[in-house]
Amino acid sequence: MVERKIRVLVAKPGLDGHDRGAKVVARALRDAGMEVIYTGLRQTPEMIAEAALQEDVDVIGISILSGAHMALVPRILELMKANGQDDVLLFLGGIIPEDDISQLKEMGVSGVYGPGASTEDIVTQIRADVLERA
Repeated sequence: MVERKIRVLVAKPGLDGHDRGAKVVARALRDAGMEVIYTGLRQTPEMIAEAALQEDVDVIGISILSGAHMALVPRILELMKANGQDDVLLFLGGIIPEDDISQLKEMGVSGVYGPGASTEDIVTQIRADVLERA
């Protein structure tokens, strides 16, 4: 029996135009055997949640450098819940102040990764969390 690939949607919400980190993570996930859908820049929370629903993903990875994470992430989580995507994991990367990380995790974010985070650690954590939810 062939194991199904983990499907990951990588998105850049808001007006932030810097996507190098998102592309590096997307490439690392793809190289690790995951199926990656990259939505590109300037996505709204609605666009992200809808794409995740249409693509039937296991994981959503969000990259935010703009400082708008405390506005965008709760809205994405709200839309995911409304879509019945309770089994979809949400990971966050970018410039996230240490004080906000615990709040984001309490909201339901599975992992938060800042600059310099190991892509190997991200891959390992996603695999473990998806397996745990299966």
